[in-house]
Amino acid sequence: MSETVAGDRYRIERTLGRGAMAVVYLARDEELRRRVALKVLVEQLGADESIRARFLREARLASRLSHPNVVQVYDAGEARGRLFIVMEHVAGSTLAECGKLPYDEAVELVLQACAGLQHAHDAGLVHRDVKPANLLLREDGVLKVADFGIARAADTTQLTKQGTVLGTAAYLAPEQAAGEKVGAAADTYSAGAVLYELLTGRTPYRFHSLAELAVAQSRGVITPAGDLEPAIPKAVEVAVMHALAREPSFRPTSIADFAQELADGTANAPTKPPLATALTEQREARTYRGIPRKGRWLLIAVAAALVLVTATLVVSRTGGGPSRTSPAQPTRISSPARGATPAEEARNLSAWLRAHSR
Repeated sequence: MSETVAGDRYRIERTLGRGAMAVVYLARDEELRRRVALKVLVEQLGADESIRARFLREARLASRLSHPNVVQVYDAGEARGRLFIVMEHVAGSTLAECGKLPYDEAVELVLQACAGLQHAHDAGLVHRDVKPANLLLREDGVLKVADFGIARAADTTQLTKQGTVLGTAAYLAPEQAAGEKVGAAADTYSAGAVLYELLTGRTPYRFHSLAELAVAQSRGVITPAGDLEPAIPKAVEVAVMHALAREPSFRPTSIADFAQELADGTANAPTKPPLATALTEQREARTYRGIPRKGRWLLIAVAAALVLVTATLVVSRTGGGPSRTSPAQPTRISSPARGATPAEEARNLSAWLRAHSR
């Protein structure tokens, strides 16, 4: 295939995949001489001026994201009436091809997704279409979140009119499926739905139509993941169910908090994901740093009072003075740990970025 897009800059080599909204091609950037993923959207999306403007605006925002767990957006535009977006080509597979996984592997992958999503949320960008097919897994184990900016271009109401694919609807938050205002909490729900499926082999709700899904979500009854897979640690199950709460306000306050719940949930598990360990250690290291300044003085005052009372009791009981102790050492935040492989390096950097962005 020798077709080109955007003049002669992007030369299409072969088709990578097709979906309801777009066709993805492997292409060559003739200007920078590198292979890229070229996603060309369906004609209907380019026919609406408001959708076209929104798509280009969101694509520009997405191009500013730079994170080891986010697929880099290089370019976006319009050619012959078709909107397109040019992204980093990720050689590997998607989570849609993984099937059911052991809980430690599943949690590790979703923690990487959470790191990328939180980075986007911090930049003011909500993904809106987090699903296994948009979570790309490199051969070295690094996970990257793809398709930022595309779902916003064609909101849920438009997709519903065109016939939403049931496989996509399975991961939509209730408020998103209902066409209501969507925020970062919708991505948290979707990440929880992805993890639920990786852990149990099925989506949170069983349905055969969008109408059935709407009824199921309105009832909010989900079989606990641990009932379907007893090996899942109870705390991990609780974290997943928290993310899948029907009301956005009942979910974790951020996707980073969801990630922390997952990390803490594996603290006493027989097998603990590496990134979960890093998150827990970083949280412990920043506990003091995260306390507001006013609260710190209160804690210092209380601690000083307790020390004084304790010293008085010791003196009164032993008749001796307080013993000498070495001064407390301040907590130091270390640099990101070096990894033995690119995958480990990316996981360490993801944990460090998340820990220091608060």
